[in-house]
Amino acid sequence: MKKHLSAIILACVFIAGLLTFDQYGESWDDRSLQKYAEKSIAAYTTFPQEGVVNIAREDLGFYGPFFVMLTDWASKSLSTILPFSLPDLRHLIYYLTYFAGVLAFHSIAKRWLTQISALGATLLFALQPVLWGHAFMNPKDTPFLSLFLLSVSFGIHAFDSLKPDSPIDLSPRSKRTLALLTTLWLVSVFGLFIFTQAIHTYIEILVLSAQAGNTNIFSLIAKDINAVPAETYIQRYFVLFLQLRTYYSLLITLILLIAYYKLNPNLPIYLFTVLPAALVLGLSTSTRILGPFAGLLITYYALRTKGKQAILAISMYAVIALMATYLSWPYLWTNPIPRFFQSLQEMSLYPWLGGVIFNGSQYQSTDLPISYLPTLLAIQLTEPVWLLSLAGWVVAVQNKEKKRTLVEVALLWFVIPLLAFIFMRIALYDNFRQILFILPPIFLMAGVAFEAIKNVKWQAVLIVVSLLPGVIGILALHPYEYIYYNQFVGGVNGAKDRFEMDYWAISYREAADYVNSVATPNADVWVEGPAQLFSLFAREDLKIYSSGELDRAESYEYVVTFTRYNFDETVYPEAEIVHVIERDGAVLTVIKKP
Repeated sequence: MKKHLSAIILACVFIAGLLTFDQYGESWDDRSLQKYAEKSIAAYTTFPQEGVVNIAREDLGFYGPFFVMLTDWASKSLSTILPFSLPDLRHLIYYLTYFAGVLAFHSIAKRWLTQISALGATLLFALQPVLWGHAFMNPKDTPFLSLFLLSVSFGIHAFDSLKPDSPIDLSPRSKRTLALLTTLWLVSVFGLFIFTQAIHTYIEILVLSAQAGNTNIFSLIAKDINAVPAETYIQRYFVLFLQLRTYYSLLITLILLIAYYKLNPNLPIYLFTVLPAALVLGLSTSTRILGPFAGLLITYYALRTKGKQAILAISMYAVIALMATYLSWPYLWTNPIPRFFQSLQEMSLYPWLGGVIFNGSQYQSTDLPISYLPTLLAIQLTEPVWLLSLAGWVVAVQNKEKKRTLVEVALLWFVIPLLAFIFMRIALYDNFRQILFILPPIFLMAGVAFEAIKNVKWQAVLIVVSLLPGVIGILALHPYEYIYYNQFVGGVNGAKDRFEMDYWAISYREAADYVNSVATPNADVWVEGPAQLFSLFAREDLKIYSSGELDRAESYEYVVTFTRYNFDETVYPEAEIVHVIERDGAVLTVIKKP
């Protein structure tokens, strides 16, 4: 029983999520991401056949598309066998991904902690109301948190698995041959991909020049270069280039691998050891531009634990991750490096036009006070978290021999990024959902505090007590757990009107359920803000109107508005409020009858 305790308890948590995944509303960002997913999936057909990627910046191309593509494909596939709506199936996939991240966290915790303390840290992490709420309806931030954790977990496992390799005595000629092949591979393969846009432009110049009567390779190939529009030739020759690039890349990669294998027979072992970790890292990067940060953590860990022995494996790890990122991110295909750095710049200074509500005042997302992140982290995680984490830091620093690597990784993973987000004024909004991926070290250090108690029974007691605020918060706020605030600020009731609440309007699902039950057939309903979140769950006969639409009804049977930016007070202020959706005294959405 003791041997399987962790699996049994984690299975119970997993089942609890499966019983509730279909009770959450849709997030504000889901629709735009679904369109982006469809365009990204379509690119796998249009690019090889036509040399075209129909994705622009306004299509959210600067977002990594891997997870939204996976969600789109998986939800539509599941819809043929499961009796749930597409929104609910997306929520199921979000939750499954979140729980995969929980298991990855547990794997990481077991690397440095005993069984019970690792389980306690994992449960404290998994059952944070803020994280639990985001797990079901957040299409971006909790998936990236999970992929980041999976990248770290797979990376640690991969480099822990590397066996010491005997040095290979290569002749000077062998070294020169290997260096030449490696350089040729790097320059030619990466060059062909990096300069895709430049090559397309060059093909266009040659075709236009040939049609103008100048002699070049295309005028010699095509018997009558002017018989077909230039665009047709440009597309045809560019697709030919893409095909030749693929064949060349596969061939020279195979030659390089064979050369390395002959000189180092352990190469396949290295390759297959780092392959899963590298693929996960690449897909993590193709979900959020900060994915490479996980690779930096793993590189540091590998060098710290294996030294120079890890250099070859690290090189393969990096190259495979780059390839996985490129192949799973169609927006990068035509111009990889500029678009990658544009994405990095876009995401660090995202032009959020709405105001950020913090402690009763409104700010711009790039002009937040220094106290923004420290305050939110203090009041949105449950009360025991920081007490335990700080105690864990003290214990870990004192126990230098056993915990040194953990302390160093935790500093790199949490402290340095936190300071960077604070002092570099990186754009943040919707509380701290964009930086969920830096939170795990807080809970790893809480696990160190659990471990410091040598009596197993008292360890278990402390773990159970520390979990109670989170479990109570989840039960009290369901399905709006993501609005959680702890008692340091008086709970949700104390935080209302001072901090963000239901900023993604997921309570519109419950509002739709209410209006469905009371509205007359074909009723006109006004929905303020993201009306699509209401329409997804509304009766088919209801006529939904919202701001920005040209068509308006003469009058409305019901008006639905959420409370962000005081819309509940300014939209149809004289109308009678007939129903409110609230938790712990904080009103999230109101339904009015004009």
